Amino acid sequence: MILDFFKTAANLKKISRQGWVDKISLDNPESVADHSYSMAVMSMVISDLGNYNSEKILKMVLLHDLAESKTGDFTPDQIDKDEKNKLENNAFYEIIENLPDFIKEEYSQIWQEYQDNTSPESEIVHQIDKLEMVLQAKIYQKDGYSQEKLESFFESAKIEIIDPKLKELFTKIIEDKQ
Repeated sequence: MILDFFKTAANLKKISRQGWVDKISLDNPESVADHSYSMAVMSMVISDLGNYNSEKILKMVLLHDLAESKTGDFTPDQIDKDEKNKLENNAFYEIIENLPDFIKEEYSQIWQEYQDNTSPESEIVHQIDKLEMVLQAKIYQKDGYSQEKLESFFESAKIEIIDPKLKELFTKIIEDKQ
């Protein structure tokens, strides 16, 4: 039962981040696992700096896209938000179904908190998700992809990142010329 969970999580290495495929026509975009790893590293440091519950935040980051190992990665242009939530909730609960009850209960609680965006940890994780996207967009820009094609990524993050420290990091990423 735990092995099935591990296999499902490992499947994220094969799921491409769809926004990069659709918006900038990348043939070999980062995977959802790549994104989650980068988010985890960013979250670890940001959480420690901000004196958040780092363990909870890291678990939330590692769980936040787990459902995509079954559903794939949908962009807002592809599917209605409510339908996406329904699909991902069903997939998530199916993925954790065979874990021991105490783990399943904790992961369900963290998942729901992230989905509802009702805690300081979930709010910061949602913003780190956008910050990581901006960092990756900047990497793609440096690889030669056009600012114009990447602009929608920068703009959506600019709106959704409201934490002052994350806003400052966002500005540094955008202004980075290296």
